[in-house]
Amino acid sequence: MERPGSDTRPDRPAAFHCGWLLDGSGAGARRDVVLTVAGGRIDDIFPAAEGYQGLAPLDWRAFTVLPPLVDAHVHLFLSGRNDPVLRRRQLDPGPEYVFRHMADRIRRYLRRGILAVRDGGDHGALALALRDRYRQGRPDGFVLRAAGRAWHRAGRYGGVFGRSPAENQRLAEAVAADGRGIDQVKIINSGINSLTDFGRQTRPQFDPDDLKAAVAAAHRRGLPVMVHANGVQPVADALAAGCDSIEHGFFMGETNMARMAARETIWVPTAGTMAGCLGTLAPGSPEADGARRLLDHQVAQLARARALGVTVAAGTDAGSPGVRHGRAMATELGLMTAAGYCLGETVRCAAAHGARLLGLDRPGVLRPGAPADFIAVTGPPEALWKSLEQVRAVYRNGLPLSSSLALPGMTAGG
Repeated sequence: MERPGSDTRPDRPAAFHCGWLLDGSGAGARRDVVLTVAGGRIDDIFPAAEGYQGLAPLDWRAFTVLPPLVDAHVHLFLSGRNDPVLRRRQLDPGPEYVFRHMADRIRRYLRRGILAVRDGGDHGALALALRDRYRQGRPDGFVLRAAGRAWHRAGRYGGVFGRSPAENQRLAEAVAADGRGIDQVKIINSGINSLTDFGRQTRPQFDPDDLKAAVAAAHRRGLPVMVHANGVQPVADALAAGCDSIEHGFFMGETNMARMAARETIWVPTAGTMAGCLGTLAPGSPEADGARRLLDHQVAQLARARALGVTVAAGTDAGSPGVRHGRAMATELGLMTAAGYCLGETVRCAAAHGARLLGLDRPGVLRPGAPADFIAVTGPPEALWKSLEQVRAVYRNGLPLSSSLALPGMTAGG
């Protein structure tokens, strides 16, 4: 049989003898199966014991095959490195500096089999400009969804990620008047978590009626709404407004989770932000103790959300302190496993649920008739979170991808 990396062509069927396959449906791993591809789509998946049906498969018996992953919450303009000097530079640099580094971060996603990310906003809408360049260059089938600049109330948390409505302008009016070609509206409706005052909740940033009108204004434009919200009331207001996803959701409580399950609102818990934060703090410090308690609490919320049937999509909040682009996905998925999600469920959160949230034209599930998009990682499923650092192959439409990016000229303005 052929080895990984052998050439495949769209004009002939291809087959892959997989050691293990996680199809993204939520089911457990299937052992020793053959996946066949024809015309850029999956033709069949069947036990290898049935034979190869006249095909010569690529030998992937040492690998686990799964759908490409989706990171549903990132901030590409930030590195995640715990360097205050670098962070200040990232907050007010020239766009070309940012574009170069954002392109490098996207290469890191590609190398780890993450083919789509949703950017939650930056003060200069630079991720939106980079998205437009990608649409021109069409590199490697990578999908970048961008919110442009997030909305927050003047004087409240969020200036790093966006802007406030004008003086005397309601949020709904601002959302309706925003003419940029954004992929989703991002609204910040709470503060952030305190590392030293565990459980402290901030009041909502926006009036509930204005928030509801803003979500309606976005939906009239065909745009989904992602809401940064921590705490019981900010989350409750966002859900009542009809938002499409809750971002973070620390301390939101079981009643809100039940509402999310009933409304099929997607939760992006970003639990790994606290693991990343822990890595930047002095062991034994009050802040480190607080980050550990926050992490444990969010994992407990994940366990309860699973029991209640909340739809969860994996998002890392990469760019936050200690949360590095690409590699943070393994941490996030490992925390889901710690919360009681089986491997199949975890992959579904990172593939199918992410694809649904981003509105991708690909299901994030490996099944006959679906686009032949899949990745291969070294070893069995039990080693998946480590082996995501060693993705051996990434396929789109049945063809292997390179991790190179062919952006048009890196000029200002996007």
